Amino acid sequence: MSGRHTHRADSRELEGFEVRRGPRTALLAALATVMVATIVGAALIWPDREKSEALEEEVDFTAPGVTFVRGEVDDVQRACPSLNDPGENCGQVTVSIGESPTEVTVPVPPEVSKAGLEPGDSLRMLRTPATDDQPVRYSYFAIERSSPLLLMLLLFGLVVVAVARWRGVRALVGLAFSGAAILWFMLPALVSGESGLLVGLVGSAAIVFVVLYTTHGFSIRTSAAVAGTLAGIGLTALIGVLSVAATHVTGVVDEGGGILQAIAGDLDFQGLLTCAVIVAGLGVLNDVTITQASAVWELRGAGPGLSRREIFVAATRIGRDHIASTIYTIVFAYAGTALVTLMVIQLYGLPLTELLATEEIGQEVVRTLASSTALVLAVPVTTAIAALTVPGARSDPVENEMR
Repeated sequence: MSGRHTHRADSRELEGFEVRRGPRTALLAALATVMVATIVGAALIWPDREKSEALEEEVDFTAPGVTFVRGEVDDVQRACPSLNDPGENCGQVTVSIGESPTEVTVPVPPEVSKAGLEPGDSLRMLRTPATDDQPVRYSYFAIERSSPLLLMLLLFGLVVVAVARWRGVRALVGLAFSGAAILWFMLPALVSGESGLLVGLVGSAAIVFVVLYTTHGFSIRTSAAVAGTLAGIGLTALIGVLSVAATHVTGVVDEGGGILQAIAGDLDFQGLLTCAVIVAGLGVLNDVTITQASAVWELRGAGPGLSRREIFVAATRIGRDHIASTIYTIVFAYAGTALVTLMVIQLYGLPLTELLATEEIGQEVVRTLASSTALVLAVPVTTAIAALTVPGARSDPVENEMR
């Protein structure tokens, strides 16, 4: 055996293989160029805080003087049949508010009563101050969910760390950065009126660099995955722009879009949809590209004499299986999140061609097909990059093992 130290699997190096510096240097130079462009792009489109804050000041979620207070449920009446048929002695809850409890009885929607609301649960209430002809009033706003959600978050973190250990910790750090990038950079930049396409490209590229290198370490293997993901992002953006333009979807489909249009009507909503398409495909791209890069390196380790072409072909076969399962994941994820909408559409009894013409369905089809197409194309791209940068074959592996 060679006297050199044998690297652990996580080091992304293979013992005894010839390393071609040309492709690796080209890969790292290309990534460095993209990284610099990302930093420059972020600086150029950094959110205009003054404009963003000015818009926030124009928007009041509640009427002047109305505040949120916390209340604890004391009693729950049976659910009313419907909002239009309230009946008697139904659909109301008795709530204690404040340290010196003020007990009030307020109506709640039927679905809230049917959701298992019981004494001891916490509610968010709206408090309307007294006026000359009206006393202080309270009304139901929402069920307080912060405690169970926090518990679920902690459980998720513990499970990730317990199973994936330090890799899981690094993944959580990358996830935290992704959330911060979206909340503190991408959303304010979009609100400030920056190009949705540029915000999507710059923000997604920054997330890719941080998430993949943080989670999987600095190595040529990870760099190949980063390059493949960036290529996938570019393809997603191109397909997204062309698809949005060809289908003429507006990007405004629900109440939230209508509110945003009323507040900041000068925003490019088609550009926002393009940004949404890019972000929607980001997570799946990361998954596929790191798997393809890892497959190439594992094939090299398992087959020391395989040529780069043979490795590419074998890894592509693996990628085909991954593509099929990932496409199912995308479709089922959408079907799960939009199940209620799909049920309503089903009741309309319209033919498929008519459904595709609606803004709601058309927009989701564009989002799904654009990200899925880019995902499929990212597999051979990533595989080719990894195959070009993985160490070359050993001509006589037995002789190398005996040295």
